[in-house]
Amino acid sequence: MKNSQLYKGSLNTIIMKLLEENGKMYGYEITQKVKAITLGELNITEGALYPALHKLEAEGLLDVEIEKVDNRMRKYYKLTEAGTEETVNRLAELEDFIRTMQSLVNPKPNLEF
Repeated sequence: MKNSQLYKGSLNTIIMKLLEENGKMYGYEITQKVKAITLGELNITEGALYPALHKLEAEGLLDVEIEKVDNRMRKYYKLTEAGTEETVNRLAELEDFIRTMQSLVNPKPNLEF
């Protein structure tokens, strides 16, 4: 991942947001969607993605469905009800973080302390 330290803390939220928008997705599909949305700026490796998916599943935020596709078994991930609720919370938290970082990186002039 480009700038991996900056993105690492947001990976679970990115995954959850994509699943919220797309219903169910399989791992490779998630990596390709992120790559497409970011125009290649962010590449999620399998080594980062699958531990995150397994952690979210263990936390009860994702369900797994296994389907046969072209004679191969494919794991699809989707949000549980708790996962859908947690996605809303995490997105709000991320938006607050981004606003705070924007205020630090591009402070408004004439702020007095």
